[in-house]
Amino acid sequence: MTGIEIASTLPTAEPSAWTLQGPPADYTVGHVRAVLPDRVLDDARIVVRDGRIVEVGPSVPGVRHDVDGGGLLCLPGLVDVHSDGLEKERMPRPGVELPWPFSLMSFEGKVRAAGVTTVFHGASFSDRSTAASGRSVHVAQQMCESVEQWGERDTEAPLVDHRVLHRLDVRSSAGFVALRAEFERLVETGAVTAATPAVISHEDHTPGIGQYADRAYYEKYIVGMRGISVAEARKVVDELASEREANAAIRDETMGWLAEQSRTGLVRIFGHDPESAVEIADLAARGGNVAEFPTTVEAAREARVRGMSVVMGGPNVLRGRSHSGNVSAGELADLGLVTALASDYLPSSLMGAAFALADRGLTLPQAVSLVTSGPATAVGLADRGALCVGQRADLVLVAVERSHPVTRAVLRAM
Repeated sequence: MTGIEIASTLPTAEPSAWTLQGPPADYTVGHVRAVLPDRVLDDARIVVRDGRIVEVGPSVPGVRHDVDGGGLLCLPGLVDVHSDGLEKERMPRPGVELPWPFSLMSFEGKVRAAGVTTVFHGASFSDRSTAASGRSVHVAQQMCESVEQWGERDTEAPLVDHRVLHRLDVRSSAGFVALRAEFERLVETGAVTAATPAVISHEDHTPGIGQYADRAYYEKYIVGMRGISVAEARKVVDELASEREANAAIRDETMGWLAEQSRTGLVRIFGHDPESAVEIADLAARGGNVAEFPTTVEAAREARVRGMSVVMGGPNVLRGRSHSGNVSAGELADLGLVTALASDYLPSSLMGAAFALADRGLTLPQAVSLVTSGPATAVGLADRGALCVGQRADLVLVAVERSHPVTRAVLRAM
């Protein structure tokens, strides 16, 4: 107990002050518009005990609350299952590398400002290193180590739950060897168990399939990133496609290993950029749980038929289209085929996208679930994502200004 008096009837002594480190284990929030799984409860009260929600109901007249929400919306803390923002924070410009601890601290501020309380950082196990992204097997290993050390800091109330989304390039032999070693280490140390499985997203960015099914979009991307001509970009893409086709055997070995780990229950598998019902069927045969950024309606629909989560990108929703010419997240949401949104590379896109979808027809609870309970389900976290009794008290107070949501406060359970 912290010594704070909980929701006592007036008049009463003033409660002791909170520290700036974080909220106490026991407190109440009153006079908020609570976004519940099935409705919005106006003038609500949320009672927290030992960092868990124990009551959600109407505010009681004449009862003092530790936090007066002043009519703000109260959402569960947002869960981001795919963020590539940390790598951009570490390397804001090509060749400009910042220290990992500083990058984590800086990015954590952006994540909290976006209302995100749980974030999965994408660590790309690939030997396709580029100057622009800074991605490499070595950098992925550094990221995993840095995120783990950041979570072990001597702090009473971690501001954000930092985790890793292991992104495996299925045609990278070096990436596969490194990820397998990292996975085995996590199992050996007890960090990965059946109750806390690793999350692995397998991807194949060979031009002409997946995200860049129309290779013209990839050629355009190369032109912009490298500052070369269209003809030169076409030659680069030809060489890349040829090189990656030669690695088909590595892909088969990788997929077989993933299927083995899925059967143990130690891994949740994301299939990145599936483009057809056949690919979804293959993903299901390997024990896949999530269709991540499906590129067609066909793939998304098949994933839902098979009971998989379907994750789309927040920036896609805000832009109204995919940057690579694939199906729009808004179209899939209109069809009821999206269960979760991810920030991809822009943390603020999560809440912005949810409210944008509410404006175009979803109810606010439905839209909010796409950034809270939906992604929590995708990664197997049953203890967060909803304002329900027994859930972690990860709470976000939100105002709507100029038609856009703005985070006013984040109260994360200790």
